[in-house]
Amino acid sequence: MDTRPGEELPLESLEPYLRQNLPGAEGALSVTQFRGGHANLTYELTFGHRAFVLRRPPFGTIAPGAHDMRREYQVLSRLPEAFAPAPRALLLCTDPQVIGADFVVMERRYGTVVRYALPEVFQGTSDVQYRLTDALMRATADLHRVDVDAVGLADLGKPTGFAARQLRGWTKRWELSRTEANADMDMLVRELPRDIPEPQAVSIVHGDLKFDNCQFQPENPDRVTSVFDWDMATLGDPLVDLAGTLSFWPEPTIDAGAMPIPLLRGYWPDKAYLKARYAEYTGYDLGRMPWYEAFACLKTAVIAQQLYRRYVDGGTQDERMGKFGDAARAFAALGVQKLGQGR
Repeated sequence: MDTRPGEELPLESLEPYLRQNLPGAEGALSVTQFRGGHANLTYELTFGHRAFVLRRPPFGTIAPGAHDMRREYQVLSRLPEAFAPAPRALLLCTDPQVIGADFVVMERRYGTVVRYALPEVFQGTSDVQYRLTDALMRATADLHRVDVDAVGLADLGKPTGFAARQLRGWTKRWELSRTEANADMDMLVRELPRDIPEPQAVSIVHGDLKFDNCQFQPENPDRVTSVFDWDMATLGDPLVDLAGTLSFWPEPTIDAGAMPIPLLRGYWPDKAYLKARYAEYTGYDLGRMPWYEAFACLKTAVIAQQLYRRYVDGGTQDERMGKFGDAARAFAALGVQKLGQGR
């Protein structure tokens, strides 16, 4: 799509920088914006016949630790050696004089993204919902089995005390983005730190691993060919990633059609199927998943609230953001429900 008003890139400073620092930046430059995504802004840069992808943080106030382009570059400049779905990062810019924020340029990949419902290209393919779901669980397990020392990512995070730090960090983000009272969030913030599970392993945690951040080839629903959006990646408990995936899966208490967050719609395998496949591929015990799922709902609620706060504060003109307040309330309520299932 054409660039949304207010989200244009300053080509007068960006173009000469890219021509000097990005191999292959030759020929006439054209810029378009990817339609999907609600947080980081993603653009296609085409120099002649060669295309790249540029990602930058959103405009407006940024929560501490969020939208970390340096982290995304760290991961995507190393991880593709061991995890083929990770696109290779080609350039990191930390000079605010170029576009006003850090940004990453990476390789351009092509394929199909499953966003809200089954894409038309997969209609009629046998057992396709199960095959796509199984592919997602295989990719998740493959990521969680990456040897972080071998790919030079042992310094990506501090796994000791990971969940406790995550809770503190997301609680702080909630307080910074709060616009109204929310009793469900208050309960999650109070109860989750009281019974944190012991991790069974240490792995790369993507932080937002779901269909919306994956890419498939139309002729092959059995393999995830790309995974995007790595700015929250760290080292920690892999079940945190699985729970995040589950929080975007169809849920009886959430009206997916009313949510601005890309939740799956239509017929898909239930969450028990995802857990069974993941347990099969990893060997992990999923007995404490209610806690992890409640935590994932808290994080989703905070992300929605941050986007809504940007809208309330006038940091974006994107009218989609005005609906995220409802999403924050819905996921906080779901988190309380999940927490209760573990008791």
